[in-house]
Amino acid sequence: MSKQSKDLPLSEVVEAQGHLIDSHIMERIFDSVVEYGGRFEVENFKIGRTNSDPSSLRLRVEAPSQEQMEHMMTQLLGLGCAPIDSGDAELKAADKDRCAPEDFYSTTNQRTLVRHRGQWLEAQNQRMDAMVVVRDGVAQCRRLRDIKAGDPVVTGMKGIRVIPEAKERDRMAFAFMSNEISSERQVETAVAQTAALMRQAREDGRKIVAVAGPVVVHTGGCEPMSKLIRSKWIDAVLAGNALAVHDIESALLGTSLGVRTQDGRLEEHGHRNHMRAINAINHAGGIAQAVEAGILTKGVMYECVKARVPFVLAGSIRDDGPLPEVITDMNQAQDAYAAQLREAGVVLCLSSMLHSIAVGNMLPAWVKIVCVDINPAVPTKVSDRGTGQAVGVVTDVGLFLDLLAGKLNAK
Repeated sequence: MSKQSKDLPLSEVVEAQGHLIDSHIMERIFDSVVEYGGRFEVENFKIGRTNSDPSSLRLRVEAPSQEQMEHMMTQLLGLGCAPIDSGDAELKAADKDRCAPEDFYSTTNQRTLVRHRGQWLEAQNQRMDAMVVVRDGVAQCRRLRDIKAGDPVVTGMKGIRVIPEAKERDRMAFAFMSNEISSERQVETAVAQTAALMRQAREDGRKIVAVAGPVVVHTGGCEPMSKLIRSKWIDAVLAGNALAVHDIESALLGTSLGVRTQDGRLEEHGHRNHMRAINAINHAGGIAQAVEAGILTKGVMYECVKARVPFVLAGSIRDDGPLPEVITDMNQAQDAYAAQLREAGVVLCLSSMLHSIAVGNMLPAWVKIVCVDINPAVPTKVSDRGTGQAVGVVTDVGLFLDLLAGKLNAK
């Protein structure tokens, strides 16, 4: 695969295309070579003449050892570099279920192409931390637990191209998406641009998915979120047991975690109200049955049932109850989340670190994520785990939802 060099033992020639300059990809390519003790020589560089034209780069890279070359090439591959004339991707059969060959290629969330029998195949169901299986002329991203014995799994780095998402120069709606955390002063701007993203998703026929935590209830976000669901601005809700429990507690008893939502005062014996809410739903047979029986008459869960907006509640070890609809099997919950995320154009992550990170890992890089949390560590964690399309808005989630509902004229 690699050739000998007089000064450094190993060398490769790679190519990259795209918006290399304004997306800062080219400087990251150069930095990666130096980071792994290598050096580079630009053999050819052609800059795009307009803001819609891609640039192209041909680069010879050298490394002092095979190990450093492999680390360097892995990094460069993720930045969109592909070895020249590397041939078809290497396939090895999995020898047992849930076990990939030792040198399997692990995907990023960026668009991935695999060369097979001289043709470039785009990997379907793109997500990070997956394997690529090629069968019958189709490349598919598969989670490790979905690998079956005999599956032809892509190994090594030959015959693979990764196409990083470029910064969108012509659509200002996503101009604030720069992996930076916006401050309180920028909330109204972030809301306006989030609304523009949601409108664009609607025009493109893509789904808008909300990933929500119980803080939505605690901060008074139930009403504006209900308006967004009622006005068909949200196509699916992904959450845990806590959001649904406290939403229902608020709707039935006027408290959230035993605190009155109207005046913020602690309700006497309010600590048991969330259990009373779960008990009421259990008596009804489920959330939908409680709505049909007229027991549950408002709130996020009520609006989901009335508007037929699907919701998925993923369980955890700390759940009280849980509610009947909560999926307590982790694998089933992951599958149910993934099913609702298909065809998503925008995902709103609303004060739920656990579920936001999980969803970020499931999404391809071209799906926009707006992560709203009062704690700046949460959107930072979402971005740090490879979700480069995420932006953080540091603010009270109830305030954000209220401004967003107003901006979208949700009623």
